[in-house]
Amino acid sequence: MSVIRVAVVEDDARLRRAFVGTLESASDCRCVGAFATGQEAVHGVPPLDPDVVIMDVNLPDSTGMEYIQALSAELPRSQILIVTVYQDPETTFQALAAGAHGYLVKPVMPDRLLEAIREVREGGVPMTRTIARKVIQAFRDRESPDDGEKPPGRLPVKASPAPKHGGQEDATLAPREQQVLELLVEGLFYKEIAKKLGISISTVGTYVKRIYEKLHCTNRWEVVARSRRGARDGGGG
Repeated sequence: MSVIRVAVVEDDARLRRAFVGTLESASDCRCVGAFATGQEAVHGVPPLDPDVVIMDVNLPDSTGMEYIQALSAELPRSQILIVTVYQDPETTFQALAAGAHGYLVKPVMPDRLLEAIREVREGGVPMTRTIARKVIQAFRDRESPDDGEKPPGRLPVKASPAPKHGGQEDATLAPREQQVLELLVEGLFYKEIAKKLGISISTVGTYVKRIYEKLHCTNRWEVVARSRRGARDGGGG
């Protein structure tokens, strides 16, 4: 098995050292660089060409979203794994819309971090159980009668973008997707879900990617994120 090359972007020095130590303790991972700010990361990470970038969304020089976008554009083959304390739906979906490939909520145990790195490297979309719960709630909210009302304290949303793959059926979870999501809520790893359902790990990753894709196509939080980015891009001089 090839070694997974990982870059770390984390402003907390103690936690940054812990991440590096976890990576160096694994036979299949290697830390190629560690950075404390987004500015350091956008300049220092691309030349390293890592397989995976572990990144917080709360950095001292920004909320991190613009740096996720920048690194995603510079490193199209790298996987960006968010590890943060933030677990509100808007931050989660903004990060995914910006280019993140997975989302873990701190604290993250070393074995879970390594498992998530392997999952995201293999094309999966790892997330912690709290995020999985919010994903389920996002679907429930969208299907509820009052889903058209704007959420308190957020920007008004006029309409959701159309699904990429066709009609309204894309806005709901297929039975197998629902199963996978519920097992994620229980805290199971991809390999445990695969064993329980009798499918491959890569298939589990495919189901999770479909779940996120449906949210990306229709959720109100991405519309908010896009509208804010558009306002920033169009309002500068």
